[in-house]
Amino acid sequence: MLFPTTIVGSYPQPDWLIDRVKLAGRFPPRVRAKELWRVEEPYLKQAMEDATILAIKAQEDAGLDIITDGEIRRESYSNRIATALEGIDIDNPGVGLDRSGHPNPVPRIVGKIKRVHPIELEDLLFLKANTRKKIKITVPGPFTMLQQAQNDFYATEEEAAMDYAAALNEEIKDLFAHGADVVQVDEPYMQARPEKAKQYGIQALNRALLDVGGTTAVHICFGYAAVIHVRPEGYSFLPELSACSCSQISIETAQSNLDCSVLQQLPNKKIMLGCIDLSDMNIESPVLIASRVKKALKFVAADNIILAPDCGMKYLPKEVANGKLKAMVQAAQILRSEITST
Repeated sequence: MLFPTTIVGSYPQPDWLIDRVKLAGRFPPRVRAKELWRVEEPYLKQAMEDATILAIKAQEDAGLDIITDGEIRRESYSNRIATALEGIDIDNPGVGLDRSGHPNPVPRIVGKIKRVHPIELEDLLFLKANTRKKIKITVPGPFTMLQQAQNDFYATEEEAAMDYAAALNEEIKDLFAHGADVVQVDEPYMQARPEKAKQYGIQALNRALLDVGGTTAVHICFGYAAVIHVRPEGYSFLPELSACSCSQISIETAQSNLDCSVLQQLPNKKIMLGCIDLSDMNIESPVLIASRVKKALKFVAADNIILAPDCGMKYLPKEVANGKLKAMVQAAQILRSEITST
């Protein structure tokens, strides 16, 4: 199929499950933030499952081709895995600067990082059991997890990143072994800290994907529209991803009005093209969304483009998110018709 559609990862969590006002009023948590949940612990798992089913159905109703679990069980995209690894002290967190320069409590590395048990496998199996469509699950990347941690153990950042990568490699292999169609590695801090990313980011990402079978993607972005309001028109770290072993690169173009000519430098990758502006609460027309995709079509073959929103959909009102997704699916239909007719 030309122009398959998906979301980056997250979908709006219902306010009966999580305090959306608190969620939006702070930077994404790096350590656990259990105070965000509105359901008491004995009933929280059931509530998360109910909300996940609603997120799956909303994606199906919108007509998406590749479905995620909406990251409904997560307080942030990264802290679910980052706080579940051996070698991390989450009871006595450290401090790190987020991408906007503000201090944030972060996991503190106090020993060798290891994965001691599956972390997202149950989420994947639940997603697989509740849709017949292709499924994608997301994991935070090794470079980003390290940038969101305080290193009190390793002699070098490179060494720490490679152990994060080895742990993540085990998790990704498990996810593919149990039915994932796509595993996406989220690496937003490669854009936020490009100099360090150039030193060891690709090496760590490729270690995380060593001997992995299945379709893999890497997501790189400018930060959530709900949190980071001003963004550049170009990536500081993107052509370098041509050297990674992921088959798909997930980027944002809508809010930043990205100059898509840079995509010429990723000739062997499929592009998951962010074409919905999440800073705008208006629902774009399918024609407008299609026009954003056409900017990329000047530089990327049609069969190498996947349609997605820019990232951070969890912060949108549900009605706005659903409207935007339906418009994106209609845009994909417009594009298919135009390509077929020519």
